[in-house]
Amino acid sequence: MTDSVPAVSAPPTSSTVRISDRFVAYVHQVCESTQARAALRRGLGLPVERCNYMHRYLVPWMRDHDDQHHADVRRAYYAVASLIAARPRSARDTMPDESGSVSWYERSNLGASLGQAVSQGVLKENSAESALHLMARQSSDAVHPGLPALVRQLLVGGIAVDWAVLLEDLARWNRSRDRIATRWLESYFRTASSGTTEPAPFDSAEENDR
Repeated sequence: MTDSVPAVSAPPTSSTVRISDRFVAYVHQVCESTQARAALRRGLGLPVERCNYMHRYLVPWMRDHDDQHHADVRRAYYAVASLIAARPRSARDTMPDESGSVSWYERSNLGASLGQAVSQGVLKENSAESALHLMARQSSDAVHPGLPALVRQLLVGGIAVDWAVLLEDLARWNRSRDRIATRWLESYFRTASSGTTEPAPFDSAEENDR
């Protein structure tokens, strides 16, 4: 590792690569610098207005790739960047899958990750269900502060989180909370009972929200 900030560029534009996946790859590259990783980690659970050390790394990327003026979208980017930066050492070697071989709606959302955690004994069933039901009733302002502890439990237990899916779900949360929460709960119950990660039902309306 080095303390110098690496020169980082986002992956080439491609119609088959989602902006969220490109952002996740970008943050993984940025986090190769211990200095940058520490700066991003300082934003854990905080609103964008209190993430002054993150602007250096995220403002230029958002300017070129997404709607930096939409508050929910901005906060989702900052939240996911800080969560990636705060990964425990055991999870840092896990790079995002850029194969593009899996359909978006076959990828794991947060509910599926929690279900996998229950099936593998990482989380207790009542704890995971309570967390999901609580988030289903909350606005993004209440959801964001609780994510760092929950995500850390998953990562420490060896449960993967699909950062790109989480990013898009958080960006849409206030507009489509009921739909996303339902998808999370459905994925949770399928995965917790079967011990395998299964796709969420395809929702074309949600796909068109962004």
